[in-house]
Amino acid sequence: MRRRPMHMSDEALDTLRSALVELRTELKVPSAFPKRVLKAADKAAAQSHPHHKDATHLPFFTIDPPTSKDLDQAMHLERRPGGGFRVYYAIADVAAFVKPGSPLDAEAHDRIETLYFPDLKVPLYPPVLSEDAASLLPDKVRPALLWQHDLDAQGNVTASSVSRAMVRSRAKLSYQGVQQAIEDGTAEESVALLREIGMLRESVEVTRGGISVNLPDQEVTLDDGSFRLSYAATLPVEGWNEQLSLMTGMAAAQIMIDSGTGILRTQKEQADQHVVRRLHDIAKCLGIDWGTGVSYAALVRGLDPRNQKHMAFLTKATTTMLKAEYTVFRDYRTPQHTMHATIAAPYTHCTAPLRRLVDRYTGDLCVAACADETPPKWVLDAMYCLPCDMARGKAGVADRRTVDLAEAAVLMHRVGEVFDAAVIDTDAEWNDPLKGKVYLADPAVLAKVTSTNGQRLRLGASVRATLKRADPSSDDDKVLFTVP
Repeated sequence: MRRRPMHMSDEALDTLRSALVELRTELKVPSAFPKRVLKAADKAAAQSHPHHKDATHLPFFTIDPPTSKDLDQAMHLERRPGGGFRVYYAIADVAAFVKPGSPLDAEAHDRIETLYFPDLKVPLYPPVLSEDAASLLPDKVRPALLWQHDLDAQGNVTASSVSRAMVRSRAKLSYQGVQQAIEDGTAEESVALLREIGMLRESVEVTRGGISVNLPDQEVTLDDGSFRLSYAATLPVEGWNEQLSLMTGMAAAQIMIDSGTGILRTQKEQADQHVVRRLHDIAKCLGIDWGTGVSYAALVRGLDPRNQKHMAFLTKATTTMLKAEYTVFRDYRTPQHTMHATIAAPYTHCTAPLRRLVDRYTGDLCVAACADETPPKWVLDAMYCLPCDMARGKAGVADRRTVDLAEAAVLMHRVGEVFDAAVIDTDAEWNDPLKGKVYLADPAVLAKVTSTNGQRLRLGASVRATLKRADPSSDDDKVLFTVP
């Protein structure tokens, strides 16, 4: 389940900018690239790529938010003679610019991933690469890892391969523009096929038991001196686009498994019945009907993220479910567990190398495997350190802390008010039954709560919760409720 960066209106940003600066300082987010890294980036941006094959005849296009410049993926979709489809999926070839052991490489291993805040972006690589020379910008010839997926008429992948190529995107499209063009019938065939292929892949996902939910955009606005938090549902085209990325990640994982060397993104099945019961209790207290015999995957697919209670369940479920991790293997010593339970297939990260360190490595492993070559030494040397490197990434905590800040802003003028709330989590399993989390329907907020009368918090209980603290600049819990 993917949530994109929170948006804030200009008025909200003006008020909260200092708190965002403090957050970045607390997280030790780098403010600029060292001069040696910028110099290395300038040199890398000027180099040529004579060993890439020429695929500039393919009319690629990208789909991204209008202001995005770090374009990782481009696509060209077509029908195959005799039935089925062919998907050309170009991924920015960051490894073509980053020399192993160089200042660029060292800096990337420090930063791990691009961080997104409401007021700015902290990139993984200098903008001369991430927003120019390595980005798949329109009308620019760029080096790429070119994936070719062949699909049958039902959307099942029958063959996948990847190789290095020079590509040229013909157009930078927006989600809104593509959705409108598909709906009114003006989209060219390659663009229009995104709906057909995307919906087929969604059906394939259901059949194999996978789950993918794009959580809605969050926006904070400031009106008449009060902050407001609202949600905007994602467009269907965003889900179709995501299916191509998932398909590529699954193909890459299988290629690495078959080749005997790889970096997988794994997640174990939910065998812990305590976790399942906990999720059932949370669903019940939110009024969500989880029928007998209905799987978690089936339940989630039936929820609407635009519904505040459904949104609360999805948000809590993502933190309750077991976390995914990176699993590394070599020399055909394939791990016993290769599956990603939520995706219901082997999977890896490989489609966002401008924004995530590990994708540079998985991409080169797949290129080597498809060429029947030994993986590059620089990849093999770094493989076993990558899980620890990625664990140091700050994107997740930055997103969570930004949400905390926004919720504090929304509630900051309501300290002392009493709200109807539902207890959707307790710390009883950590031997602290007096603390937990409550869900407020209006505004839609998940926040910490403490029982002040010695009474244990009971999962699912309806309570009258008093807002004790709502302070965007607080070093402690920015939002805290108490129940008497």
